[in-house]
Amino acid sequence: MAGSGWAGPTTVNIIISGATGFIGRALSERLIRERHELTVIARDASSARVKLPPAARILPWEARTAWEGALGQADAVVNLSGASIAGGRWSARRKKLLLESRTSSVRALREAIARLQKKPRVFINASAVGYYGGVPEGDVTEEHAPGTGFLPDLSVRWEKEAASVAELGVRTVMLRTSIVLGRGGGALVKMALPAKLFAGGWMGSGRQYFPWIHIDDEVGSILFALDSEALTGPVNLSAPEPVTMKGFCQALASELHRPCWAPVPAPLLHLALGEMAEMFLSGAKVVPAKLLKLGYHFKFPSLQAALADLLP
Repeated sequence: MAGSGWAGPTTVNIIISGATGFIGRALSERLIRERHELTVIARDASSARVKLPPAARILPWEARTAWEGALGQADAVVNLSGASIAGGRWSARRKKLLLESRTSSVRALREAIARLQKKPRVFINASAVGYYGGVPEGDVTEEHAPGTGFLPDLSVRWEKEAASVAELGVRTVMLRTSIVLGRGGGALVKMALPAKLFAGGWMGSGRQYFPWIHIDDEVGSILFALDSEALTGPVNLSAPEPVTMKGFCQALASELHRPCWAPVPAPLLHLALGEMAEMFLSGAKVVPAKLLKLGYHFKFPSLQAALADLLP
């Protein structure tokens, strides 16, 4: 069934790299709940054992022989590895870390898969809607060209590494993920706090689009990608009802019964965040064209429904 993961009662052997992040934890919990065999490759194995379900098998990145052996038994590989985009100002050193933390993990997995006689059926790799940069007008499907700037360049190079896995004959999917809304982490917690303190407002002009997706649909889309043989290449993970930055902030404030009146001017955001401010000041009307065409049914297509589910 669309959005429900792999069909049938057969247990599927899945490997995740980068499972301790917000998306990875939610995906791991769902896979374990549906009784799949889950192996996690973790750079911090002790942290992974605390954060992830007990049934998940944890293998350290440095134990390469062990996880390469596990790859030989895997039906699917999901790579979500990468340092947090919003984890600090984009200095030259930080930019290098953001790029290398993404491309090096893909490269290591690709090298290991190339040596396998029995290769996984599918390789799913994280990417982001930052690929498109700022697109002021028009729907943005997976066919849209990349934008310019650091985030688009990062995404292009990230996806280029992932595309090399497809050259091995493995179905490969790149997840161009939007801002993920969920409880207990992610962007919503940070964006809701100012609104709760009566300081909520949009960033910049507010006319820029703000692509978003509920965590349940983020996980559901990944499971759908695991199951859908026709799904290859880049896939937009974004709710089908786009909103602007101003529309998002107004909906958030309304759900919290707070005003939305204190917009953050672009110069102030640049002063506070530097180049990272472009993450919030530019956006694109991202449309999940491939998911909709292949029959994925969004559990939370509208922002109103998503916020009502996630906020008290």
